[in-house]
Order: sequence, then structure tokens, then C-alpha cells
Amino acid sequence: MSQRKVVLDENELPKRWYNILPDLPVPLPPPINPATRQPVNPQDLARIFPKELIEQEVSQERWIQIPEEVRNVYRLWRPTPLYRAERLERYLKTPARIYYKFEGVSPPGSHKPNTAVAQVYYNVKEGVQRLTTETGAGQWGSALAFATMLFGVKCTVYMVRASYQQKPYRALLMRLWGAEIHPSPSDRTNYGRGLLNSNPDHPGSLGVAISEALEDAVTHDDTKYSLGSVLNHVLIHQTVVGLEAREQLAQLNEYPDVVVGCVGGGSSFSGLFWPFYHDVHASKKAPKKTKFVATEPTACPTMTRGVYTYDFGDTAKLTPLLPMHTLGSDFIPAPIHAGGLRYHGDAPTLCLLLKKGYIEPHAYNQTEVFEAATLFARTEGIVPAPESSHAIKYVVDEAIRCKKDGEERVILFNLSGHGYFDLQAYRDYFEGKLQPHDYPEEMIKESLHRLQLELPWVKELPYLKGI
Repeated sequence: MSQRKVVLDENELPKRWYNILPDLPVPLPPPINPATRQPVNPQDLARIFPKELIEQEVSQERWIQIPEEVRNVYRLWRPTPLYRAERLERYLKTPARIYYKFEGVSPPGSHKPNTAVAQVYYNVKEGVQRLTTETGAGQWGSALAFATMLFGVKCTVYMVRASYQQKPYRALLMRLWGAEIHPSPSDRTNYGRGLLNSNPDHPGSLGVAISEALEDAVTHDDTKYSLGSVLNHVLIHQTVVGLEAREQLAQLNEYPDVVVGCVGGGSSFSGLFWPFYHDVHASKKAPKKTKFVATEPTACPTMTRGVYTYDFGDTAKLTPLLPMHTLGSDFIPAPIHAGGLRYHGDAPTLCLLLKKGYIEPHAYNQTEVFEAATLFARTEGIVPAPESSHAIKYVVDEAIRCKKDGEERVILFNLSGHGYFDLQAYRDYFEGKLQPHDYPEEMIKESLHRLQLELPWVKELPYLKGI
């Protein structure tokens, strides 16, 4: 009988994070200051991030030591288990071997604490007393509330209004851990008040919530901002997932043919696939030419239908310009239940690799995603988060293809969180209330046209040429 799961000992918890920057096929284009049209000086970010996170953001060190204080907190739930999805395999009658790394065993129920704990630790070292952030589905807000509670720091969370209304128990969990939470747009910031004045029923977006969290942070001296995805330092912290998974598969004498994850900003997928990318493209010690597959919703198709260019990271345009696939920073997505996948852009490192052909993207609507999620729950027993279920949809399709072709493949995916706070979404699915939501092409064109009118000079920047 094959081994059902692999659980590493606490002593096997990774001691170093992996940083992909020195191993990218071409240098990562720099963030741009829209006022000067020049690359951002990293020290200009000191108002919102602590020094050590800024250094990690631009570091060319391949391996970054994990502080022992962070590893001690990680031990509350890490290493996380690697499961083989045998019951799903049998149901699909596939020759494929399916493995999933289950990050839902963390106290907040997702992968997000991997970076939340690290970020809070570095902020505490600088004497920061309060952190602000945004959250979509509530997983990141829950993780930061959890981490700030452990380190004795105050936390203010701006939660996308649509998700705040859909997922009240996520907001309750944040409050349980001591965080202050506001539906975004809120009346707490100038930007939020302006949006509510023009539309009292504004559903919000991650871009809007980021704007509010940034405005709050920069207008208070004892406060800094914390981001749950997109930036390099965030993705670096998530590589504990892939590093553990690589060791767990090695104990089974396995190596993945395909590595799959969902993408909102890119942290859970990057955290899983970066170490395997290192094996395949940097050290070249991988036994296989592994394929990396990123999945997203058709309601927010940044990778499959967005444009690779420079754009703001938030709706109020407070951030530097980032090189990424984008739908336009004023993009307001449909209120689908996968709230963590509703961001207008993606991580610059992920987008660079996508542009260079190292990543294969797929988009799915929420109806087919919940169909796959239900199949997974009824075979494996774990209720997956709607976000992770986009990866499950690809895995099911790939396993069926393997059956058709008679091909044995090893498929690894990141089950980045459980769906027990998302049962209302499953109820809506069972009652036929979920709509498939394909974002209209004309709205994408309008948003990107506004971006081009606002930033006509971006096309003259040399940094994206040749990528």
C-alpha cells in the first residue's frame, strides 16, 4: 500500500528561505516612481516597510536565513503535511499520482501566516506599534491578526466590502485575535470617504483596500503597512511550502511532472513552485522538466487576458508602478466567492516568468471551480477554499487527460487553505445561485485604455523592452 501522507519532523523545518531573483532568466524590471519616472530608491519605501524587508525585496542572495524566533512560531503548525490524493485518483480512474501540500492546518487556516509571522517579527525589531493591511477573502487579514496577536502589535484591517458581507466569520476571527477591522471602502480614510460619497454601495476591491491601508499607515508615525502577496519579500517567505514539499516527495522517491497553484497576487503558487524552478532552471539538478501551471478566475483574468506593462499596485495610485500583467488599477471585479483572487495585477516575478513562457496560465469560472471543489471534498474529505479550488479544477482535468492518454504523471498542487469559512459559497453553489462570471472584454479594454492615457510615457521606459 502506498504512503497516504508524509509528515516531516519539526527538526526538518527549513532554516532558509529561497529567493528567486538571482535565478530569473533576465533581471526583474525595477519599480518606477511615477513622479520622477525613474526607478524607486529602495530606501524611499522606509516609510511603509521595515529596513530588513526592504533589503529582502531587492536582495540578490539566493538563500535567506529564517530567524529562529520566526521558526519557533512556525513550529505551531509547520512542517505541514503532504498528502497523496488516492481517493480522488481512484474515483477518476487515473494513472496519475496526485499530491497536495495542505496549508489549511495553520491556525488561520491558510498559507498566509508564513509571511505574516515574518513581517511582524521584522516590524517589531524596529519598534513598530501598529500595522495596517488589506484583505480580500479574509485569509490574509486573519493571518496578520494572528501574527500581531502573538507579538503584541496592534492591527488594523481593511476588508473588501463584498467579502466582508459574504464572510462574516472571517471578520469575527480577526476580532477574536484583537484586530480592528473595517469594510472597505470605509469612512476611516479620505480615499474611502470619497468613494462612498459617489457610491454608498461600492463593493470594494483589493486595490481600494490597499489604498486605504496605505493612507492609514503613512498618516500615523507609529504605524507601517503589511502586504500579503505580490512583493518579492512576501513570496520569499512562502518558499517554506515548496522546500518542505520537495523534501517530502524525495522521501517517496517522487518528483513532480506538474506543479499547480491558484493565483491572486501569486504568493501561494510561488511559494510552492519556486524551489522546483530552482531545481529545473538554476541548479539544473531536477530529474524532470517540470511544468508550472497557474490558475485564476475568469472574473479576474490577469494572467490570461491582462497586459504586461507598468501599473499602480492600488486604486488610489499611491504605490510605485510595478511591472506586471494587469487589468488596470481601477479594475473592480465581480463579487465572486474566491475573494483572494480578485486583484487587478500579479507579482512582478510571476509575471516576468509568465511573459518568458515559464508558466502556463489557465482561467476557470466559479461554477466549474465549485464542481471540482465538491468532488475533492467528497473524495478526500477536506473542504477546500474557493481560491485553491481553481488549482483543483486543473488537477482534475489533467488527471482525466492522463487517463485518456494512459500517461503516468506526478501532479503536485498547493491546497493553500480550507473552506470552512466559505460554506455559504458552497450553499449558493448547491442552490444554483453562483453565476459563471466572465469579465467582459470591453471593460478590460476600457480600463487598459484609461491606463494608457494616464501613463503614455510608460511605453518609452527601457525596462520591459526585450522581455
